[in-house]
Amino acid sequence: MKFLDLAKVNVRSGSGGSGCASFRREKYIEYGGPDGGDGGNGGDVVIEAVDGLNTLIDFRYQQHFFAKNGQPGMGKQRTGRDGDDIVLKVPVGTEVLDEDEETVLADLAELGQRLVIAKGGNGGWGNLHFKSSTNQAPRRSNGGQPGVERVLWLRLKLIADAGLLGLPNAGKSTFLAATSNARPKIADYPFTTLHPNLGVVGVDKAEFVVADIPGLIAGAHEGRGIGDKFLGHVERCAVLLHLVDGTSEDVAGDYETIIEELEAYGVVLAEKPRVTALNKIDALDDEERAEARAALEAVAGPVMMMSGVSREGLTEVLRAVRAEITDDRVRQKIAEAGGEDAEDAPWTP
Repeated sequence: MKFLDLAKVNVRSGSGGSGCASFRREKYIEYGGPDGGDGGNGGDVVIEAVDGLNTLIDFRYQQHFFAKNGQPGMGKQRTGRDGDDIVLKVPVGTEVLDEDEETVLADLAELGQRLVIAKGGNGGWGNLHFKSSTNQAPRRSNGGQPGVERVLWLRLKLIADAGLLGLPNAGKSTFLAATSNARPKIADYPFTTLHPNLGVVGVDKAEFVVADIPGLIAGAHEGRGIGDKFLGHVERCAVLLHLVDGTSEDVAGDYETIIEELEAYGVVLAEKPRVTALNKIDALDDEERAEARAALEAVAGPVMMMSGVSREGLTEVLRAVRAEITDDRVRQKIAEAGGEDAEDAPWTP
């Protein structure tokens, strides 16, 4: 399944049915009077966050969604049927934007959240509605209100606890593969990651979700490389893990490049808690490690050492990331069968 995190949709709610102008025509009824029913209401367009989806790919093949119109009223005081609603099912974490792509109409960050994005038109009144003591035979009825038509943008921001940052080939995908069951593409050339990947990482009987996004380069906020269009996926993260390639000739420059892109992107990414790790130390000797660490600490502060290939320092890095995540965001690992905590462990299928 291809990953799609931005989709444009056209929606239209249903129009209300017209009211009916009708009179009783039964035999032997001397004063029949009006009996026209009201029109039915038009259907709404609803957006709902559901479980089991992690991409907006469904909206690539269908972009137009129209709710049903309400039926007109009928004689014998019969009200028209309401139009059926139409529900757009989106992944949790989807933002609904107006046509200008800037105005946020809703942020569906929780499972089951619903939003009526286009209200259906009200049905018109039949002539029975206008009957009074001074107007016992009204011939007036109302038409139904038209539906609402609008253009929307759906933007998905993945729900993750920690986000991976770094230049292309900094070892982000290798780190995710080494610490979780995720299997992102790994190769020895830049931009092997073209779409965000998620992995569930466990450490010290706790689990949290890590998002690996495509690497940034200088000028990404201006559209260079893949640009910064995937940075939105780490906006919801509690902590950022910044990986720096230890084999680079300028580790300090690599670090500052990413920080400048975060600041240019805005929002609150540059202010989020960060854990900085010097990666690929398996390719360095002791002297090179010390030199690279000193250069990076001069601009980044405390630096951790790790290798996604040899797994050296991985546990310490994971513990540092876990320490920045609040307890309400992590999940407890399932206790081993027969363990002392087995009875208290949460049930899973």
